[in-house]
Amino acid sequence: MPKSDRKVNGAAIELKNVTKLYPNQQEAAVENFTMSISPGELIMLVGPSGCGKTTTMKMINRIIEPTIGSITIDGEDVLSLEPNALRRRIGYVIQQVGLFPHMTIAQNVSIVPQLLGWTKEKQRERAEELLTLVELDPGQFMNRYPKHLSGGQQQRVGVARALAADPPVMLMDEPFGATDPITREKLQLEFVRLQESIGKTIVFVTHDFDEAIRLGDRIAVLGPKSRIEQFDTPAMILANPASDYVRSFIGEGAALKRLALLRVDSATLGPADAVRSGSASVRLSDNLREALDHIVLSGGHPVAVADSEGKLVGSLSVELISEALGADVTRLGK
Repeated sequence: MPKSDRKVNGAAIELKNVTKLYPNQQEAAVENFTMSISPGELIMLVGPSGCGKTTTMKMINRIIEPTIGSITIDGEDVLSLEPNALRRRIGYVIQQVGLFPHMTIAQNVSIVPQLLGWTKEKQRERAEELLTLVELDPGQFMNRYPKHLSGGQQQRVGVARALAADPPVMLMDEPFGATDPITREKLQLEFVRLQESIGKTIVFVTHDFDEAIRLGDRIAVLGPKSRIEQFDTPAMILANPASDYVRSFIGEGAALKRLALLRVDSATLGPADAVRSGSASVRLSDNLREALDHIVLSGGHPVAVADSEGKLVGSLSVELISEALGADVTRLGK
């Protein structure tokens, strides 16, 4: 389920017994796939190359037609709709971005609104609004061409374009995979912020389990033919992997990854006077992994904890982080 404090502006998606069998192939690419997605939920599909995760996602907007099974969006059968009309109602972001090089950024963002018959004034207003939302100054970027943008900036334009007609559903296929690690992490953090404000229903394909943990409300770990090995929240998968196959995706350091999912305010705080003068501080809304990093950098001393106004409200030590995690963090790397 989506986070309770998030604005919800999405639609429910239901896939039932969906199978894709390509011509002249004896085995299905996707077999008997069933999943229910709540409005405003961000679902991560994780699995190795060739397992069928991208095929599964593309059947939702019928870029790939399912062989059998049913797919509904807010109860409406997508197979009963004209494919191009369906796709205009679903935002789609891919790794290669696919911006048209001969069009300005404003024109790229306005492609679907233009197809829907919006006035030029309304198109421009929407482009300005969305570029601001993805933190690209419209005054600087509206009239530029894609070749003048960095890879990270082009990805933001791709997200803005997918949001242009305010679709209830977004499909994202490795959207940050082509960027360098620093840009990728920044885009992931900005995307988390963006989803908090837009609350779309998002199906996001990735092979990167750390990305899935960072972004997803729930993660579906997929095996061959998109068989669901485990479908749960990041915290539950890290704490209780269903099989050795799922553990192989989690990799080393599951407990440390869990720290990144726990906020500072989930821990019991120590007294404020336990903090050394000049100590670094964390906010209640930060995660325990960030707090632990500060403690390590300070030589193991407790870190100060401040509220949203910057007021000191307590301290956090290694022992208190261990208590919140339910494991001794000093032994996690051993």
